[in-house]
Amino acid sequence: MNMVLVDGNNLTIDDIVNVSRNFYEVKITEDAKKRINDSRCVIDKIVENGKVEYGVTTGFGKFSDVVISKEEVKKLQRNLIVSHACAVGEPFDEEIVRAMMLLRINALSKGYSGIRLSTLETLVDMLNKRVHPVIPEKGSLGASGDLAPLAHMVLVMIGEGEAYFGGNRLSGKEAMERAQIPTVELVAKEGLALINGTQAMTAVGSLAVYDSINIAKSADIIASMTFEALRGIITAFDDRINMVRPHEGQRKVADNIRKITSGSELITNQGDIRVQDAYTLRCIPQIHGASYDAINYVKKVIETEINSVTDNPIIFAEEGNIEDSSVISGGNFHGQPIALAMDFLGIALSEYASVSERRIERLVNYQLNDLPPFLTEHGGLNSGFMIAQYSAASMVSENKVLAHPASVDSIPSSANQEDHVSMGTTAARKARAILKNVQRVLGIEMLTAAQGLEFRDEGKKGAGVQAAYNLVRNKAAIPPLKEDRVMYKDINKCIELLKTGSLVEEVEKSIGKLL
Repeated sequence: MNMVLVDGNNLTIDDIVNVSRNFYEVKITEDAKKRINDSRCVIDKIVENGKVEYGVTTGFGKFSDVVISKEEVKKLQRNLIVSHACAVGEPFDEEIVRAMMLLRINALSKGYSGIRLSTLETLVDMLNKRVHPVIPEKGSLGASGDLAPLAHMVLVMIGEGEAYFGGNRLSGKEAMERAQIPTVELVAKEGLALINGTQAMTAVGSLAVYDSINIAKSADIIASMTFEALRGIITAFDDRINMVRPHEGQRKVADNIRKITSGSELITNQGDIRVQDAYTLRCIPQIHGASYDAINYVKKVIETEINSVTDNPIIFAEEGNIEDSSVISGGNFHGQPIALAMDFLGIALSEYASVSERRIERLVNYQLNDLPPFLTEHGGLNSGFMIAQYSAASMVSENKVLAHPASVDSIPSSANQEDHVSMGTTAARKARAILKNVQRVLGIEMLTAAQGLEFRDEGKKGAGVQAAYNLVRNKAAIPPLKEDRVMYKDINKCIELLKTGSLVEEVEKSIGKLL
């Protein structure tokens, strides 16, 4: 059985992908269980002594000054969940819901939140048995955590809301019954512990980062196909150029291009047929490299966040000495670090599509190359790849709208108690939408570049380009375009090769690991 052990400190992006997409099961470690139980003892003592602590014996947000009696703390937690489940829109995809559940389990396993182990194990059981709450994607301000989306997750735990189970959309109560998981009656602090965190934005962000790393490698491969089809000047990628401007991404992309085109008889040297290429070819290391560096920055932010405590208040339990334990209200729920990172990711990804579309234009525009117009031998009767460029251009323009940063906006909530919010979940959702458009644009370039290579008989292709070309022609079974045909099917096949990682995998088989 494939398993991910959760201890609150060592979760990786690969773990998140394995649980969310590959259905690995989850188990909390024994050390984590001890920390969870220790922090719970602190909460029980607070309730027993009638001590005033935010979210335990008080209301929430602007109601933080309203003291709640010992007899009403259970009702307080239930009311919190049902009142906060106000998210709207289409449900998050299954993989994002699973990632949210895993991330919340991991954060609570750190032992600073005061939840009962039995309650957290209920969430683990739901994840392992594939009870997936229906969580609408809109409604989070990303400041007091992702309150609304996470409340929909918790609804199912208490037998409310809706969930998918066994391929059916059911009431939360029925889904839990069919999965044979007892529902929970929340006690002091538990509702707040479950929803006061950044797990919606971080779930979207984690999967987006994983896919972005694949995009970075794929973009270098596809650009290399175009580079050879246009007989690009490899001299511009001389490592001496990168050494005098030593950005890591720039150097790695130049190394990748040289490796992918190794052995090519199509690429040229400075002065062979022209002195300089246009920027979309000559500046691939500078453009792709900057986005590569941005992705690595975002990856570091996400890796920090997935193993962080992001709720409030935070329980600092002193082992064997509950009296000296501390409960501190702070702001770790604020999504600003993720908001800025996701906006940065969206901008960085947009540039892959922007330069890709310009390369597509250079392939299809006979005024910019020595290839047949729109890569068809019988232009006029056939339109060839004319409209493929239109489609790419439309998504590039859409990305310009989506790349406007969400994090520069804030709107006060909770009667101005929560007077600055991050919009981090909006930023993450936008970055994911941009990512999908980038995959589509690169898929179009892949197909177009393969067609461009059909008109090159000057010599053999580079090893990596040959592997990518073979993938398009053989594995995807896309024949060269001789006359017009329904093209969206071919485009979708290329997009799938990119999304699944097949393109990178096949090329790396041929030339070794890309940087």
